[in-house]
Amino acid sequence: MTPTSCRRVNRPEEAVAQPPRFRKDAAAAPGEKHPVDETLPPLRMFTSGLQHVAAMYAGVVAPPMILGPAVGLTPGETAFLMGASLFTAGIATLLQTLGFWRIGARLPFVNGVSFAGVTPMIAIGKGRGEDALPVIFGAIIVAGVVGFLAAPYFGKLVRFFPPVVTGTVITLIGVSLLPVAFNWSQGGDRTAADYGSIPHIGLAAATLVIVLLLRRLLRGFLRQIAILLGLAAGTLLAIPFGMADFSPVADAPLLGFPTPFHFGAPQFQVAAIVSMCLVMLVCMTESTADILALGRIVDRPADARTIEGGLRADALGSAVSPLFNGFMCSAFAQNIGLVAMTKVRSRFVVAAGGGILILLGLCPVAASAIGVVPLPVLGGAGIVLFGSVAASGIQTLAGAAMERGENALIVAASVGIGLIPIAAPDFYHAFPKDLLVVLDSGISTGCVAAIVLNLAFNHLGAKRAQAAEPCPDPLPAH
Repeated sequence: MTPTSCRRVNRPEEAVAQPPRFRKDAAAAPGEKHPVDETLPPLRMFTSGLQHVAAMYAGVVAPPMILGPAVGLTPGETAFLMGASLFTAGIATLLQTLGFWRIGARLPFVNGVSFAGVTPMIAIGKGRGEDALPVIFGAIIVAGVVGFLAAPYFGKLVRFFPPVVTGTVITLIGVSLLPVAFNWSQGGDRTAADYGSIPHIGLAAATLVIVLLLRRLLRGFLRQIAILLGLAAGTLLAIPFGMADFSPVADAPLLGFPTPFHFGAPQFQVAAIVSMCLVMLVCMTESTADILALGRIVDRPADARTIEGGLRADALGSAVSPLFNGFMCSAFAQNIGLVAMTKVRSRFVVAAGGGILILLGLCPVAASAIGVVPLPVLGGAGIVLFGSVAASGIQTLAGAAMERGENALIVAASVGIGLIPIAAPDFYHAFPKDLLVVLDSGISTGCVAAIVLNLAFNHLGAKRAQAAEPCPDPLPAH
């Protein structure tokens, strides 16, 4: 064996970064479509898409519910923002799943309002009165344009996301989302007197048990929509205990449209733009990890072109959202867990969910109907969904050559760093507020740590490691 071939055998990219081959049951036979590109019967398409909407609904409406009162909006204006967020989430989801030109990952990828922007937007809007939302919207438009232009450069970073990095980040995504499910399970409002009460936790536990039983006992299509059935059963169970509030349905108008620039023309201020551009970078980092995670789950590993298209869809959706009074859009990791759990990989199912979101945004009554699902019910189902994401990350790490000491160290340090904002939320309280946009996201910090450590151990020092390792004995000639 020559020295050159010896170096090739020990190249770290080959040891940890080879994408998995399609499984036989997932690969498309000659002349057949990949499961991602298949269309399902209309009823199955609708119900599976509705299940995605049910899984993400609380995450879409929560940011405007928090932001509205913080910038002085009335309950009616806040409700308007919620409908606008549903409408723009539908547009962004269609851009991701269907796409056009080089826009869209064309994977079963759900987009919605990003939680990463809530705190910066509140800081931007504080004390501005009627100018709060126009300044926020102007900053989001610029950040979306910047993200669109930066997408090709992010797409070329795929070689720095081998399984040791993607597995770590996917695991952190699931673990980071679990506290959201726990909060929902306790009622969602930490200031409420009954927060964490036995009825709330009991309802969440009952929903969790129902979902698990349905997954165990049902077969075929009904098994695939177990989450949706569990949400319906949990809501029915909540009615006798007075935990399901139907008054929003009675008070909501039948039709409504998010009037463009309802709160005034966008305003562009440098400080606000810089803050939201930083949020955009955080969203792009998380979306890159989500695209890679979803690509592995559906057996269509994401390449640089896929990541570039997905990030462009995120950025374009974010730039267009303020036109209809919406906010920055990014991937919803909880729906990745739903794909992993149901095994329904068709992107057209998620596109149907995007269409449903648009209709909900145009029909406040329908949007309010889905909002009837109590948060503890969502929390019980969320434990399964978010746990599925973490399980997918662990499965990815199983193929990441963990027997190599460097890779085990990379995972150990990155997971530890990523868990800091979860285990100790006030850990970075003394840092500048602008840095907290990144530091308070365990997904972002863990992702950055994994990338840097992978570069340090598997790329920058690769040549020295190869020179130090003895070549194996030559293979016998055939």
